Amino acid sequence: MKKLVELGIIAATLLVSNACKEKIQTQDVAAVTPEKVIEKKEPKPLSNQFKKYWYNGTAEITSYNLEQARYGELRKGSAVLVFVTEPFSAKKQVKADNPDKTSVPVLKLNSTKKFYTGIYPYSVMSSTFYPVGDNSASLKITNSVQEWCGQVFFQLNNKDKFEVSSFSYFESEGDKNFSLDKNILENDLWAKIRINPDSLPTGKLQIIPSFQYIRFSHKKLKAYTANITKTQKDNVTVYSIDYPDLKRNLTITYTTAFPHTIESFTETHKSGFGTDIKTLTTKATLNKRINTAYWQQNSNKDLHFRDSLGL
Repeated sequence: MKKLVELGIIAATLLVSNACKEKIQTQDVAAVTPEKVIEKKEPKPLSNQFKKYWYNGTAEITSYNLEQARYGELRKGSAVLVFVTEPFSAKKQVKADNPDKTSVPVLKLNSTKKFYTGIYPYSVMSSTFYPVGDNSASLKITNSVQEWCGQVFFQLNNKDKFEVSSFSYFESEGDKNFSLDKNILENDLWAKIRINPDSLPTGKLQIIPSFQYIRFSHKKLKAYTANITKTQKDNVTVYSIDYPDLKRNLTITYTTAFPHTIESFTETHKSGFGTDIKTLTTKATLNKRINTAYWQQNSNKDLHFRDSLGL
């Protein structure tokens, strides 16, 4: 591998974990761009405002009231978005336990949904590791879905191409490993909103849909044509992604001013089986938001934080 290129992003605080047991360390971060992992682009500088908000030793946690379309009906549930910065090992494609000059600072998004379909529960989680330098696609994305029929899992690693591993209890999907040409990833757009919404792509583009949608719809994971618009209304911006071939629309509403918090999101698409297929809209509306070091709050005495999130 050729000489690594130092980015020089300085962060006051890094969040470092050992499995689920996490602690805070303070050090300077010199981000690098390993070849064959991320594209050779210069990182965008971080503002002092960004550093103050995202490198203060806490995560931003937002809960939403959820109406989830599944099997032709709307289901009540909850969604949570957890944004937090951390050092990432581009070589090993994991969070760095001992960050050094080869670590890449990322804004991680853990997105979860919980709802019931009749008697049995659904639990969905996606993790996106997007460079704060906004100079590359995510270094890694994972998605898992658990319900009483079984569980499925996706993992994408950003290398020469997007390398994907897919595991499923469905025979037709099975266990697969394959590559995708690099296109815009829908999963990345949530982090781009938080880092630099001015860089959000618009127009007619090729987009790889979210892993959750691919799992729920059983569509092929590939790039689809999408029409993307961005419209400002009062103090919020509405970012809309429309997939004509999929008959699907995703809309994310965020505050125009920093820190560009995500206030709501909707997803409209077909749902159901056979002749009972309907066009339904999943809706997530803001419930509560806190900034806290959640990884340190794992005792019974910390259960009150769930009340703070309305969970």
